[in-house]
Amino acid sequence: MSRVGKSPIPLPAGVSVSVASGEVTVSGPKGSLRHRLPEVIAVQQEGDVLVVTRADDERESRALHGLTRALLNNMVTGVHEGYRKDLEIVGVGYRATAKGPGSLELQLGFSHPVSVQAPEGVTFEVPSQTAIRVLGIDKQAVGQVAAQIRALRKPEPYKGKGIRYAGEYVRRKAGKAAK
Repeated sequence: MSRVGKSPIPLPAGVSVSVASGEVTVSGPKGSLRHRLPEVIAVQQEGDVLVVTRADDERESRALHGLTRALLNNMVTGVHEGYRKDLEIVGVGYRATAKGPGSLELQLGFSHPVSVQAPEGVTFEVPSQTAIRVLGIDKQAVGQVAAQIRALRKPEPYKGKGIRYAGEYVRRKAGKAAK
């Protein structure tokens, strides 16, 4: 049996789960999320825990068992605490400005500013000109938006300029002059 799939998901206070016709809805203080269940997976609420089970031991069923449990756990965490990705901007003249909670304007060394619009459920904070905070309740959406912002100007290996995740190590190379 899947080690991930067989562990129950604890439900914190204030989080409610409803399972109806193959769809799970998780609601909490920060919002609500929905997930469509595969046919071979079943979810039951037993007291203050959520238990994920599978119908058979086929290869696909075993894979979906652990995946579904992990996705539901991420949903419970998201509606209770939320998710956050921090990005750092490194480079002379590189900066970010907030144009509301769902919009950013970035100066990244191009001849024009780059505008970024957040999808539904994701917001931005700009604590300083060189820091961006991506917030939301959906872990996948927050990670995807952060990756798209980072892809606008990836950190380069010679000077380290670009957008990186907070705490990310950028491997540096020696230039032509250093033999």
